[in-house]
Amino acid sequence: MSTVSWITARGLFGRRRFLMLLPLPAVLVLLAVLCRSLGVDPGEWAPPVLVGLGLAVVLPVVALIIGTGVLGAEIDDGTVVHILTKPLPRWQIVLPKLMVAAGVSAATVAVPLYVAGVLADSARLGLALAAASALGALAYSALFLALSLVTRRPVLLGLVYVLIWEGLLGNFVSGTKVLSIQQWVIALTDRMAPTALLSTTVSVPVAVVLTALVSVGFTVLAIDRLRSFSVAGETS
Repeated sequence: MSTVSWITARGLFGRRRFLMLLPLPAVLVLLAVLCRSLGVDPGEWAPPVLVGLGLAVVLPVVALIIGTGVLGAEIDDGTVVHILTKPLPRWQIVLPKLMVAAGVSAATVAVPLYVAGVLADSARLGLALAAASALGALAYSALFLALSLVTRRPVLLGLVYVLIWEGLLGNFVSGTKVLSIQQWVIALTDRMAPTALLSTTVSVPVAVVLTALVSVGFTVLAIDRLRSFSVAGETS
């Protein structure tokens, strides 16, 4: 498993599209610093920056690009055949890649969210945002990794979920919030560091259970889907 993790991490950091993600977290920190330095009331800038940008854009987009790339890129260029020929159970391929995707996504997003949370309110809020976003990164990564094995258009379907389901419908149809990873992250953050800057209708128990179910369920789906791949990298 360590070998698969190392190969995945090396390939991930060697791809240009990962470097293209870095401006997003940088913009998040820059906006928070700018608003704080100008003396803007946190009640005015924190929700759009922390939620509207951080949790609604930076977290899911980073997880989408990384989650669909740790295995999807190998399927696209055919190098997955080298992994499939190894005498490894499929879970020993999927789990390391998922851990790398979730870990890199969490690290990329948690640090800027922590800084923004401290500037908006307190270190406690910053830590809560970092911890909750790490759990959200795991759920997003499991979802997007599974999509890369289920469809040839994982990024497109991922964007539909993030932009249409969580973004558009989530703002106008309250029932959709229950199935929104973004809302689960908000609920968990508010539980760890109660604040008037964040609000959601999703309860903490629901957020915890659904985060676990999505993380485990889509991981199992990814493992099962990878079992159906032949040595040529096509599904049987």
